[in-house]
Amino acid sequence: MLKRFHIDTETVLYGVIGRPVSHSLSPVMHNRAFAKVGLNSIYLAFDVTDISSALAGIRGLGLKGASITIPHKVTALSFLDEIDGKAQQIGAINTIVNHQGNLRGYNSDCYGAVKALTAKTTLWEKKVALIGAGGAARAVGFGLLWEGARITVFNRSIKEGENLAKDMGVNFCPLAEFAQDSHQIIVNTTSVGMSPNTQAMPIAPSLLAKEMVVMDIVYNPLRTELLRAAKKAGCTTVDGVDMFVYQGVAQFEKWTGIKAPVKVMRKAVLEVLQ
Repeated sequence: MLKRFHIDTETVLYGVIGRPVSHSLSPVMHNRAFAKVGLNSIYLAFDVTDISSALAGIRGLGLKGASITIPHKVTALSFLDEIDGKAQQIGAINTIVNHQGNLRGYNSDCYGAVKALTAKTTLWEKKVALIGAGGAARAVGFGLLWEGARITVFNRSIKEGENLAKDMGVNFCPLAEFAQDSHQIIVNTTSVGMSPNTQAMPIAPSLLAKEMVVMDIVYNPLRTELLRAAKKAGCTTVDGVDMFVYQGVAQFEKWTGIKAPVKVMRKAVLEVLQ
């Protein structure tokens, strides 16, 4: 039973900072979780261009925490007081905790990706094609690397792809040269296929093979064109909902110190997507 929701002078404020954020389901997920556990808290979406001003606003207004999304996951690092060791190695954050004006950065995307994939397959020594080289790719890539996966980075921008591959100590290949052989797992970390451009795919359907596990971190729509093509090819598919929910679970627990209502959070997201 969800607790009665109310807002007053004691309400604690959280939010997601990014651009665009109109598609984000973080507000519905976290607000449902706050209501379930009876916290007087609210979570809003902030469409932000100037990340430095936004983070100053967190301090000034006393937000207790925030989610950081595209395109600020890397640039936000420069404006924090502390950065968690794993987030420092990844080079990107998606979570901020405000401790009395001291902003600490964390990355829960890596946890979410690993949790979602290991529900369907093992990662140790698996050959993974990581598509993308942005903040999400960094988080997912390092998470899989720490689990023993053998990764090749594929990206349209050669410079960005080579930089990520160098930071991770893995191989790089231009996305245009993607080939079907040798990949056991494919993970799309780009926004290709995200609403409203739902017909787009990062690779051609002909490059998918039955033995593959294919994950798309895009969760809106629930079944991207990549996942539809992978399903048709007989692949095992992993949608972006579990990664999204589990990274949110880690955020919720970091902010509140309370065990997150995982089932309630997943249900809230799926209700909107379905």
